Amino acid sequence: MAKTYAIAIDGPAGAGKSTIAKRLAKELGYHYVDTGAIYRTVAYFMDLLGVSPKDSDGVERYIDELTIQIEYDEEGKQHMLMNGMDVTDEIRTQDISQKASLVSAQPVVREVLLDMQRDVAKAHNVIMDGRDIGTVVLPKADVKIFLTATPEVRAKRRCDELLAKGQKVNYEQVLKDIIQRDYQDTHREIAPLKLARDSVKVDTSELDIDGVIAAIEAIIKEKIPV
Repeated sequence: MAKTYAIAIDGPAGAGKSTIAKRLAKELGYHYVDTGAIYRTVAYFMDLLGVSPKDSDGVERYIDELTIQIEYDEEGKQHMLMNGMDVTDEIRTQDISQKASLVSAQPVVREVLLDMQRDVAKAHNVIMDGRDIGTVVLPKADVKIFLTATPEVRAKRRCDELLAKGQKVNYEQVLKDIIQRDYQDTHREIAPLKLARDSVKVDTSELDIDGVIAAIEAIIKEKIPV
């Protein structure tokens, strides 16, 4: 079996992980795996059932009733299927984002999804983004990047993203949510967001997309034959 390569991109909410990972995957011909969307799907499923993301007993009771599939359209966009239903757009709200952060702290959820994520990396060259890819999911990834930016910059980006989708947003509330999300992600007991020892930190606060791509491509070329 031919060797597969894995690029892990971690970082806080709004750092640009998905945007950068998607473009890199397209340029390199890799599979892009948005792990945050997987946890959002779990959060959305529990939300529909009225189960709080903090309710460990409830989450554990219903997690086996959830089947998650990842599909890609002709443009390479990742679609999330929840028990056969495409929920790609439904999971992209601030409310589900917050609940995804909470439900991802549930040990049973991380256990169920860990093998799913690793299996994809075994079968394909992947660029996988999330909160614990380089530290937990793919600790032996060939390249590890930690993308970050100031909370203010990330809040502005998130507002622009939501406005582009026709959603009403309030910058101050989005900034508050970002800061709260950072705290939740860095302080959870299970797989907290942190910089892996062998990860390269890239601050995107003052870089445009092309600048970030160029910086990461230079890092990748040092480690992977492309």
